[in-house]
Amino acid sequence: MLARLHSVTLEGIEGIICEVEVDVSRGGWDKPLIVGLPDTAVKESIERVRSAIVNSGFKYPDTQSLVNLAPADVKKAGPAFDLPIALGTLCRTGGFPSEALKRYVIVGELALDGRVRPVNGVLSMAMTAVENGFSRIIVPLENTDEAAVVSDIEVFGVASLAQAVGLLRGDLELEPTSIDVDKIFNVSAKYEMDFSDVKGQESVKRAVTIAAAGAHNMMMIGPPGAGKTMISQRIATILPPLTLEESLETTRVYSSVGLLKKGNALIATRPVRTPHHTASGPALIGGGSNPRPGELSLANHGILFLDEFAEFPRNVLEMIRQPLEESSVTISRAKGTVTFPAQFMMVAAMNPCPCGYFGSGQRRCKCSPKQIERYVSKVSGPLLDRIDIHIDVPAVSFRKLRAKSGDSESARIRQQVVSARRMQIERFGNGKITTNATMTHKQVEKFCGLDESSEQLLKQAMVEFALSARAHDKICKVARTIADLDGCETIKAEYIAEAISYRKLDRKF
Repeated sequence: MLARLHSVTLEGIEGIICEVEVDVSRGGWDKPLIVGLPDTAVKESIERVRSAIVNSGFKYPDTQSLVNLAPADVKKAGPAFDLPIALGTLCRTGGFPSEALKRYVIVGELALDGRVRPVNGVLSMAMTAVENGFSRIIVPLENTDEAAVVSDIEVFGVASLAQAVGLLRGDLELEPTSIDVDKIFNVSAKYEMDFSDVKGQESVKRAVTIAAAGAHNMMMIGPPGAGKTMISQRIATILPPLTLEESLETTRVYSSVGLLKKGNALIATRPVRTPHHTASGPALIGGGSNPRPGELSLANHGILFLDEFAEFPRNVLEMIRQPLEESSVTISRAKGTVTFPAQFMMVAAMNPCPCGYFGSGQRRCKCSPKQIERYVSKVSGPLLDRIDIHIDVPAVSFRKLRAKSGDSESARIRQQVVSARRMQIERFGNGKITTNATMTHKQVEKFCGLDESSEQLLKQAMVEFALSARAHDKICKVARTIADLDGCETIKAEYIAEAISYRKLDRKF
């Protein structure tokens, strides 16, 4: 007797529909088997399924079972196949008619007592089910809100194997779960921090506003305690609110690795990731035998803050260069490649020297010129070329430090940023390019035209500071963003001058 039903396996954050075939007829095998490239977690499901069926009060078949997971050439990973295998087994032993299984995609891990435990990646699984024409999905009860975010599919959450059987038999009436996405955004899309907490640092706030308005990567250089970390943690509060499409893409990444907080169906605020400088390349980029997303993908549509930038291993920093250009991470393995989204704004921070006090005026720097040069040279020129804005973060005076915080400053700055982003969207249309930072060279030529005085100023900077072609484009892009913040269609000489001033490390810092 053969039962057929459907489940989903994940490859990266993308789902693949799998047909689960369960044969409990008398065959030539001595023990239960699972075939179809199962990993260890899938192979072990046989024992979990057996115990869950018996402890749920059902009869386990006397004959040995054979489970086939198709397509056979796709690696199957994780415990999400427990529930479909158990239901397929019970179907063929007379638990309920096989026709009931055809309408559903089924995922879930089983405990030995028959409880259904949550699994990772349910959002992607529900989206895959819809894309493949399914209208119903059975998921663990704790994953129902996550799956219900997807429209055009009925989501049924079950807490136990017995509940799933009752639903398929028709003995148990379950209402499909529905959620209000707008309500989630209204309740959850709030930040606990605000830029009013940052005392002084007006020039840095200006640079941060420009960076946020054009999605430019930036570098902050300053002594310890100047507020670099504090500023970076608040940049997300001035970025435009997440759209539903951006939220879904980011939530899929977090869901696939089990980092979605309990009770959160969607990520409604822009993520801020702050990996330590001892992080390895795979931790940042992603990797593993079954590739998992790294910090770059977890920062998707948000902020990647790299503190102590010069302390990161140079080979690790060089891995970031390509994702910065392509807004995605591709991990290649012998069995194939997996691509993760990585559209983030990188904010880096570093001290001006090993002791941290070169040029600060607070304390005397103890570093020799050679030590300072060696410290700064840890960051390669090609990587610096990909950072649009370099800004000094000086120490804050006592008077400014003791000043009282005012009203919400993030809301005021966000209005400026949203207005500038709106101009960029109108300029670029509905294509993939939506911000000034991601303009191609041809678009720079088209949208960053300069008058004679601006042209002369840029030429002088190129010659004097020996800037690269990429740095030339970065200056034009930043100047374009400054003009957008000013509501101006033309790029004035003053905008070019300000953009040049943000190339600190090119001026032989």
